Amino acid sequence: MEEHDGIEESSGRLTGSSVNGGGGSDSRWVDGSEVDSESPPWSLLDESETREEQGSLRRRLVKKARRVDSFDVEAMEIAGDHGHHTKDISMWYTIALAFQTLGVVYGDMGTSPLYVFADVFSKVPIKSHVDILGALSLVMYTIALLPLAKYVFVVLKANDNGEGGTFALYSLICRYANVNMLPNRQTADEQISSFRLKLPTPELERALKIKDSLEKRSSLKTLLLLLVLMGTSMIIGDGILTPAISVMSAVSGLEDEIEGISTGVVVVISIVILACLFSIQQFGTGKVGFLFAPVLALWFFSLGSIGIYNIVKYDITIVRAFNPAYIYLFFKRNSTDAWSALGGCVLCITGAEAMFADLGHFSVQAIQIAFTCVVFPCLLLAYMGQAAYLMKSPESAESIFYASVPDALFWPVFVLATLAAMIASQAMISATFSCVKQSMALGCFPRLKIVHTSRKRMGQIYIPVMNWFLMIMCIVVIAIFQSTTDIANAYGIAEVGVMIVSTSLVTLVMLLIWQKNLFLALCFPLVFGSVELIYLSAVLTKIKEGGWLPLVFATCFLCVMYTWNYGSVLKYRSEVREKISMDFMLELGSTLGTVRVPGIGLLYNELVQGIPSIFGQFLLSLPAIHSTIVFVCIKYVPIPVVPQEERFLFRRVCPKDYHMFRCVARYGYKDVRKEDHHAFEQLLVESLEKFLRREAQDLALESNLNELEFDSVSVRSRDSGAPGVDGNDELRIPLMQDRRLEEIGTSISEVSSALLSSVTSQDEDPSLEYELSALREAMDSGFTYMLAHGDVKAKKNSFFLKKLVINYFYGFMRRNCRAGTANMRTPHMNIIRVGMTYMV
Repeated sequence: MEEHDGIEESSGRLTGSSVNGGGGSDSRWVDGSEVDSESPPWSLLDESETREEQGSLRRRLVKKARRVDSFDVEAMEIAGDHGHHTKDISMWYTIALAFQTLGVVYGDMGTSPLYVFADVFSKVPIKSHVDILGALSLVMYTIALLPLAKYVFVVLKANDNGEGGTFALYSLICRYANVNMLPNRQTADEQISSFRLKLPTPELERALKIKDSLEKRSSLKTLLLLLVLMGTSMIIGDGILTPAISVMSAVSGLEDEIEGISTGVVVVISIVILACLFSIQQFGTGKVGFLFAPVLALWFFSLGSIGIYNIVKYDITIVRAFNPAYIYLFFKRNSTDAWSALGGCVLCITGAEAMFADLGHFSVQAIQIAFTCVVFPCLLLAYMGQAAYLMKSPESAESIFYASVPDALFWPVFVLATLAAMIASQAMISATFSCVKQSMALGCFPRLKIVHTSRKRMGQIYIPVMNWFLMIMCIVVIAIFQSTTDIANAYGIAEVGVMIVSTSLVTLVMLLIWQKNLFLALCFPLVFGSVELIYLSAVLTKIKEGGWLPLVFATCFLCVMYTWNYGSVLKYRSEVREKISMDFMLELGSTLGTVRVPGIGLLYNELVQGIPSIFGQFLLSLPAIHSTIVFVCIKYVPIPVVPQEERFLFRRVCPKDYHMFRCVARYGYKDVRKEDHHAFEQLLVESLEKFLRREAQDLALESNLNELEFDSVSVRSRDSGAPGVDGNDELRIPLMQDRRLEEIGTSISEVSSALLSSVTSQDEDPSLEYELSALREAMDSGFTYMLAHGDVKAKKNSFFLKKLVINYFYGFMRRNCRAGTANMRTPHMNIIRVGMTYMV
């Protein structure tokens, strides 16, 4: 793909982009409790100030206007795509996005009229008009209740700064309660502006109790994670089944129109169409959306127009189906068969979860406008028109869609239906890409190559491995089943499973974060959850008829995702347990027990605090070590985007003469990165220089303030100790001290100006100049990337199941997935690897 078409990302890689201009010394360096426990506290932001005036002075001197940090390695050609900027989007842009959603989000739901009634009436034979009216009423109220009421008006509001999907809900919960399985959360993470949640004040005691239970019980954390992983696995399963059933349903119309067309021919044509569909995914969701949106807009117009035509021509009294009493009569007449028909009825809402999962590609308003103004009315008219045709020709139920199309329009509609079926697959394909990227960022999926296909919408991505995997599995499904009925049986289970997971997570968000009234919060799962459980009970009866397929897919992906997360957590805990103590480093001295040669060593690790054990392996293996060492940690936080100026935390490790630093780079699961190690090296040195200058300023400023405070205290102590002076009698306070305090209170701007002018002259600090010159000399000598080629093994006394999972399954995925966080496009001569085995 050409450079201007997209941005390629390797999951978990730290990379570089262009340097931001004006990199002055007023960059905001985040300070907080994430300081290494072994390193001295260099921060000026000390809350233990004894003098309010001087504390205020320090804050004014230190706090400055935020600007974009020059140590920004994010590819921000995608500018202004943060969630809090959505208010600035114009109405015309929203309408354009709404038009695109027709080609990406609603294709699956829009093609459901191809097969819903055919599947329903294959279970319930039409014996009277009540059967038709009852089935129509059931379809109408299902669409109105789940996609419209649940997703459009409730679930879409539970987005994570514009990002949707099960992992977006999970990230919201992780930000409020510390339930993430990976123990790398820092207090400073909560200070990220996009991390903070809008919570009711005061917080409800109920929410605090739920939070406390989630944080203290590891079983609840694991259960929550399994629920999220199950929902994600079901979405991936939908991404396999949706293209298969949509394309085959459209092509099957040829069997009735052309004599001699067999099922085998239909299967071959469907496979060719699917291959074409997946081949164009590399061009990106935006381009595909604009290509498909006009076709889907024409498709929805055709559905509505043909529906109106059939209603007027055959039976306008079909509007009686708006009376929900016909649902009761439908079940009363058909009992068990009606229950089985629910499995076909649920197909009318296939793709509804894509409205939330694809939210990152578009916006809440765009998805709401498209559904309420176009999709919902056109679908109602389409189903009403088919029902009106069945009132006159009930024998046409098996192929009702093409039978209800006027003969003169068959071929145009057939071509349009085939194109719409291809487009229908786009909804779940895009949703699968989004869910996989989120799960990778949060440590729940093996690392894969990700290509960002848009410079304006960060959520529009393409994952080549998943794309070709979905294509192969779709072809296998069509080749095995060769029937839309069997595929439909499999489809319903995955669809309802995702909806139940989303209902559970949104309910938890209501109780924890929104803190709604308990009655209102429980009404959501009682109303929507009850309907979904009813549908689930119906589709589970079809396990033998093809329903086993999504369960197999979900189980496989669940095992992969949980195994990866389980192994990653154990590996991190092993690194924390084996990290090098500060006493050992101090005993080695500034030479680290070896020879320090000019150069900068970038040691990549996953620890947010402490010195990783892999550094000890380098000290033992190398005859010399670099004069400057930077521990680089790539860390993902449960938010979509980390603002640039709040991305990086710099810390000094050990005393100054060690020349060792820590850099924690924090990324959200939606952030975009480029691969350019030269730009990264330049940015690293520039940022490290700024950090050293800021540190020197802070120390000098603190020293001057301490001298000022000491002078004031000395005068006060000397005067208060004079004979006959009562410290509590204001009339006897010495004039000198009173003047001193007045000067501090009234001339604070003069003092701050004098202090700043005294600390901004860098030539007066020889230690700073020495350190900067040593850093430049190290840069001239070059960079070395110090990586660990680590194996993870279970301890000998571990259970057999743990040994099987860690030694074989997790080990296999680590060896075959995309390389780790530090494996950038660097010359092989610049990389040093040391073998490391983690015993978990």
